[in-house]
Amino acid sequence: MNDENGSVRRVVRLALALASLLALGALAPAGASAQVPPRFYWKSLSGANAVPLIVNSISGNTNPFDPSHLVTPGANVDATLALPGYARTFSLGGRAALVAVLAPMGRLSGEVTAGEATVRETARGFGDPTIEIGVNLVGPPAQKNLVDALRYEPGFSLDLIADLAVPIGEYDNTRSLNLGQNRWYGRLGAPIVWQLGPWVPGRRTTLELLPAVWLFGTNDDFVGRTLETDPMFQVQANLTRDFTERIWGSLDGVWYTGGKATIDGVEGEKLDNLGIGITLGYQINDNLGLTVGYKSTINDGAPGDLQMDGFMVSLVAGWHPIIEGAKRLKGE
Repeated sequence: MNDENGSVRRVVRLALALASLLALGALAPAGASAQVPPRFYWKSLSGANAVPLIVNSISGNTNPFDPSHLVTPGANVDATLALPGYARTFSLGGRAALVAVLAPMGRLSGEVTAGEATVRETARGFGDPTIEIGVNLVGPPAQKNLVDALRYEPGFSLDLIADLAVPIGEYDNTRSLNLGQNRWYGRLGAPIVWQLGPWVPGRRTTLELLPAVWLFGTNDDFVGRTLETDPMFQVQANLTRDFTERIWGSLDGVWYTGGKATIDGVEGEKLDNLGIGITLGYQINDNLGLTVGYKSTINDGAPGDLQMDGFMVSLVAGWHPIIEGAKRLKGE
């Protein structure tokens, strides 16, 4: 009986730990480096919920609220982003699926020096809300009960995701630095989770890849001009490893290419940049997860290169009605 109770507790802990990661995926559309956190595309029970409290502190030569990463040579931009959201898993045709929403908010300040003149701008308020929908295409079927969760192993998992940002964030056409982008934009991606070794809490290792393409509409009032952006391609990689049942870490990397901006017919340079980082996660209890991370571009020596670095701290609450009911029955 003790072994059975221990197994149930482990399933409950694992399921809630995975649920607490769900809301982090909503960061992707407006995150500091357009990356989802490691382990976001791990699967949890259908019907799981998560709400994040996430704060980013970022600096560089681009607007962190703009995922196209329009570079302004010589600029120095500092930003604080608060990223509340909500995510929920469900079953779609027997496959694991999710929906997530994000409402970015915060403040920006920046300056650009050209010759002897220095221009300073600030902005604060709300950014463009974003929705993400994803469904698993290759991998185990959706987890519909605790038995499914106990038996689950990702093996090789492939998803299809789609993001869309709605351009209703705060925007001032007299400034180049804004929280809202005054245009539609979104992303199509194919997240991959590849299990390496045994799927045992405290020993789990994964290699995760996310190839994606970002698509941008036209901003027809970018400081009185027209801004167009070519599609931007991105590949993110994460090598994650459990240190204990509650602590894990990840080595992170990302490559951007494309995304050439054209302003009133004048073409800029396309991106060709690399970024690296580390992430540490700690499951405080069955319902709360803490994540801290740092990321920075590395091939950024030239004035026109993308230069950006930032810290992220997140506290995420996750829950599932079935699991909460099971805990109450056991008096936990």
